[in-house]
Amino acid sequence: MELREMGKAAAAVKYDLACMSEERKNRALCAAAEGLERDLDRILSANEKDVADGEAKGMHPGLVDRLRLTPERVRAMAEGLRQVSALPDPVGEVLESFIRPNGLKIEKRRVPIGVAGIIYESRPNVTADAFALCFKAGNACILKGGSDALASNQAIAESIRTSLEDCGIDPDAVQLVTDTDRAVTEQLMRMNEYVDVLIPRGGAGLIRAVVEHSTVPVIETGTGNCHIYVDKYADLAKAVPILINAKTQRIGVCNACESLVIHEAVRERFLPALAQALQEKNVELRGDERARETVPDMNAAAEADFETEYLDYILSIKTVDTLDEAIRHINRCSTGHSDAIITEDTERAERFLNEVDSACVYVNASTRFTDGFEFGFGAEIGISTQKLHARGPMGLKELTSYKYVIRGNGQIRP
Repeated sequence: MELREMGKAAAAVKYDLACMSEERKNRALCAAAEGLERDLDRILSANEKDVADGEAKGMHPGLVDRLRLTPERVRAMAEGLRQVSALPDPVGEVLESFIRPNGLKIEKRRVPIGVAGIIYESRPNVTADAFALCFKAGNACILKGGSDALASNQAIAESIRTSLEDCGIDPDAVQLVTDTDRAVTEQLMRMNEYVDVLIPRGGAGLIRAVVEHSTVPVIETGTGNCHIYVDKYADLAKAVPILINAKTQRIGVCNACESLVIHEAVRERFLPALAQALQEKNVELRGDERARETVPDMNAAAEADFETEYLDYILSIKTVDTLDEAIRHINRCSTGHSDAIITEDTERAERFLNEVDSACVYVNASTRFTDGFEFGFGAEIGISTQKLHARGPMGLKELTSYKYVIRGNGQIRP
């Protein structure tokens, strides 16, 4: 289907979705989850083709990891759909109500946004996650995945559309753009008459291109140059496993730690143990002069290292003398995604939480928890690093707007 026809179809079905009962939406989501499990072999076969093509083209291992599906990851996608079905339906929620002196009764009521366009790269799980959240929040969605995951995305989208049709629901509630021409993506960015919001998910280049060229309103999901600051009052026994988890559990994700900030008071006690633990995970360390005094075989960090989202087995290390310096450094270099402090000092922890200007700030925990699934949202449409409308992991409520419902009894304005 040509893109403009897809837009017309989505704009038509959004009104049915906006009025659909919670029970019917939940049945459809559970049916789609069963469909993904039923079509597991077909989805994995399609994904194997994408992965093989990616590796043949020399795709970065971190990106291959994002692209690869396993039986467990497909089942996790299905479980995500079931979790979304179990969440309260946000549509129709009354946010506030009041009565004016003239007797007008005014409600502020949550409603769907309408049609959401999602542009994303080599993450086929986004196809299922985006559908689930958009659908439960009463929105139609037009999905534009990366060419590297085209076969995987097609298999997932076809499975979901079949399940919707089996439930008597218009399958155009979710549509996948299969044309890989960049001009088609640019056309989607300008389809204001059909698309109500555009959400990019991917690397810095994709996000920047969408923000700069789209005439459709954009919710910016940002890159993740995430920091962990080990304070002078840190419990170092906690710090090592937190850093290992945040850096190495999955390298190709936006909530992985890319930079360690360490207080001078614990540098000599902490860095050798951390370096040894990270060496076992094949992580390259790039440190400032003081960090390299403690671990001499560490590579030297350039200034650009402190502002880089590596998505690789690389960690930059910055030494600071005060909490103030740590906060300034993080606010300057962070992408506003997720940053953490390791400390046993409550007052210093609160200062970090209050003064670090990121979507998610942590005390004594891994940044890897910045995730819609981990936050109990069932899935996420993306992690917003902007401040308007939505910030942090975006679940159902972030895919709604609101309208005012006013009830009168013959009032006229004097």
